[in-house]
Amino acid sequence: MSQLDPLAAFRLDGKVVILTGASSGIGARFAAVLDAAGATVVMASRRLDLLEKVAADLDRGEPVACDLTQADDRRRLVEGTLERHGHIDVLVNNAGVTKVGPALEESDAEFEEVLAVDLVAPFALSRAVAAAMIEGGGGGAIVNVASVLGVVGVGQVPQAGYSAAKGGLVNLTRELAAQWARRGVRVNALAPGWFATEMTAEMFQDERSMAWVAKRAPMGRGGERHELDGALLFLASDASTYVTGQILAVDGGWLAV
Repeated sequence: MSQLDPLAAFRLDGKVVILTGASSGIGARFAAVLDAAGATVVMASRRLDLLEKVAADLDRGEPVACDLTQADDRRRLVEGTLERHGHIDVLVNNAGVTKVGPALEESDAEFEEVLAVDLVAPFALSRAVAAAMIEGGGGGAIVNVASVLGVVGVGQVPQAGYSAAKGGLVNLTRELAAQWARRGVRVNALAPGWFATEMTAEMFQDERSMAWVAKRAPMGRGGERHELDGALLFLASDASTYVTGQILAVDGGWLAV
């Protein structure tokens, strides 16, 4: 009689994952989670020193210095991974930047800088990695890290460029999923609510801000980093082989009200 292992589909043994924004915060946590699931994690960020510190605690972490706004760096990231491993199974587009402030004070250059990292780079990497996945014949999974701010407006924490980029990433996820579904490439997105990261550090240290989050979120609090682990593994692994084009909100109910 065969033994049923309901967790086996969540394993990533033998898989090669490219993870952007892996040097700190949620990205560093994602690197540890993917590594623990058995993946080789190619970790990309501009800050190589921080990447190396994260990689030191992993079994199969490979730090790669990469400025995602530069086409040459993106190309080296993908081509270098293929040269070393022969295949890419998962891409996690996690890197992101923001500019907090009223839209009337956000310059064109600031708006464009946010879009370059948060939307243009994920598209360019997804295109390159999907081409390799399709050519290799094995397909794969792309996980975009969007945000609840890509689904609804907030206003009280004004971030026009960030909201526009994440909104674009949400529908880019659906469009790429529709284009590549029959070619074996699944594309989904995580939409985190309020989590403590480098970008939100000041907010999480402010009592009034956290009181606002507690009042607005049905669960009455922000998220803990480990609360994204299961959602990430679900979308990155074979546990979600019949799931594509979906936006999985991990937000304490933020989008439900």
